[in-house]
Amino acid sequence: MSTRAAELRQRILDLTAEYFAEAFPARTFVADESSVPVSGKVIDASDLQSVIDSALDSWFTTGRFAREFERQLARFVGVRGASLVNSGSSANLLAVSALTSPQLGNRQLKPGDEVITVAAGFPTTVNPIIQNRLVPVFLDVTLPTFEVDVTQLEAALSPKTRAIMIAHTLGNVFDAEAVAAFARKHDLWLIEDCCDALGSTLRGRNAGTFGDIATVSFYPAHHITTGEGGAALTDKPALRVLMESFRDWGRDCWCDPGKDNTCGRRFEWQLGDLPRGFDHKYTYSHIGYNLKATDMQAALGAAQIVKLPYFIERRKENFRHLRAALEPYAGVLLLPEPTPGSDPSWFGFPFGVREAAPFTRDDLVRRLEERKIGTRLLFGGNLVRQPAYEGIDCRVIGDLKNTDFVMRNVLWVGVYPGLTRPMLDHVAEAIGEVATGRNSALRATRS
Repeated sequence: MSTRAAELRQRILDLTAEYFAEAFPARTFVADESSVPVSGKVIDASDLQSVIDSALDSWFTTGRFAREFERQLARFVGVRGASLVNSGSSANLLAVSALTSPQLGNRQLKPGDEVITVAAGFPTTVNPIIQNRLVPVFLDVTLPTFEVDVTQLEAALSPKTRAIMIAHTLGNVFDAEAVAAFARKHDLWLIEDCCDALGSTLRGRNAGTFGDIATVSFYPAHHITTGEGGAALTDKPALRVLMESFRDWGRDCWCDPGKDNTCGRRFEWQLGDLPRGFDHKYTYSHIGYNLKATDMQAALGAAQIVKLPYFIERRKENFRHLRAALEPYAGVLLLPEPTPGSDPSWFGFPFGVREAAPFTRDDLVRRLEERKIGTRLLFGGNLVRQPAYEGIDCRVIGDLKNTDFVMRNVLWVGVYPGLTRPMLDHVAEAIGEVATGRNSALRATRS
């Protein structure tokens, strides 16, 4: 790069910071006029500068920012490798697909094999199981942790059981020690969906380090963002090689984009029925995809991950504040509890309306939305009851009683770092209004 080009680049980055300050000033919160989002990105000038810096490279696929972000992410979680992809859902698809590789020998997942999961979750935790012609086995959750009921694991086991894939719900941590011990005992793969739980710990150990593969999401709602994006992480180099093959079109070659002949034998391989010397860059060992992220996405992630410890602490603080403020309404609200031994990096604040309460979840949701407070249900409620899953090949353990309670009675509100104390107090006040019957409109509909 010429001196002039370097100077212009720095001027562009300096102007980017000025632009950010002018275009995105802080706004004053006004109750019932300003919105309280359930989630959102928290970015500053350094994030935008990083994206612009990447764009100025004119290298728009995976590159130097991706390699740096993968390194930082793996170090933060505490595993040997991270593979960046274009979404958290793609990370889940990649994790399951990699385990179908013939290179795994007798541990290869094959059509008809069963994968234990939960029914109270997000669709793309389950979809890759179905998409790979595997059979989901649905377990219930416990309340008020909203995590897998580990007492059902033995009942779920069959001669076809080959893997477990469960998400840490809304940042809380499922009993990963018990699940991992069960997986080891029965020689099962364990995939931890950590898309909501980056930075959560169980007895001091990071979520994502208990299983064979972990997945994370960087959608704007999540702990850090790359816009769209995600990653699959593992401590097993052989699994990382398989995941990156499936991510990169299914090719056998492991060269980075723009690189050639990393192995030093590009024209010397003989694989399958191909002629000896067939270009290794065009040799495919799996039926894969192109799930790579761009370097601009990675550049945003590399800037965001520096702030991750602060974001995590803010989420914990916001959760604690909201939990204390809602404690007086525990008689009508089922308030969340962390799994014993866990320290969640909360994604949201889940809670339920008790069956005996004089109002319903829908009453509460309507009132919160009227007061410009964002709400969400706990994802798909009971996935078994969703229209997309009618007629799928699956097994269900027990009656999913708690999952049905989640479907009918549970919602969540935000705790993300962009929420201020006045916003949280507004949320608590609005919930309390309904919980104590102070909402005149609600009383009128009940009279």
